[in-house]
Amino acid sequence: MLLLPLTLLALQAGLCRGACVEVDSDTEAVANEGFKLGCISCKMRAEVRAKAVVSWSFRGANDKDFSPLYEYEEKRGNIFDPRFEERLDWNGSKNTEDLQDGSIYILNVTFNDTGTYMCIFRRTLIYTNYQHENSTTKIIRLQVVPKLTRGMASILSEVMMYVSIIGLQFWLVVEMIYCYRKISAAGEEALRETE
Repeated sequence: MLLLPLTLLALQAGLCRGACVEVDSDTEAVANEGFKLGCISCKMRAEVRAKAVVSWSFRGANDKDFSPLYEYEEKRGNIFDPRFEERLDWNGSKNTEDLQDGSIYILNVTFNDTGTYMCIFRRTLIYTNYQHENSTTKIIRLQVVPKLTRGMASILSEVMMYVSIIGLQFWLVVEMIYCYRKISAAGEEALRETE
């Protein structure tokens, strides 16, 4: 009886498609390590063909204006800022012009990378009779630190996790002892009745 619904479910699972979720980028990078600057812009209608261009700009801590940093278009990326030459890599959607993840990866982060990054998605939705263009902008303020610091919430959640694990194990041991005593007592009583 249960086999038929499971078979139907397995057949339908192949037809499912992944979903896009817009998640904010991390904002704290550790010096001399790599860091992913996340920029996700989901397309609302998956069935509509689209092309997108992702442009990144950077404004350092001492800069007044944004300067072009990187652009990804037609499956190729170009670095415009010489400060990031040989240190920047595309980490977004691959093998498609319908970009939804426009993330980049900074290799060997330096303290000079502290500043504001701007990610702009320019998407063209391609319909049968016309094309619609829209733009999405995301701002990321990056702070470079010598060593990663853990927030108080992270520490408290880890402590609470361990307290829960220990508490549940203790409860399990007490429950096992209680059940063992009850079964043992019932077994002895059954033996007495049979005698």
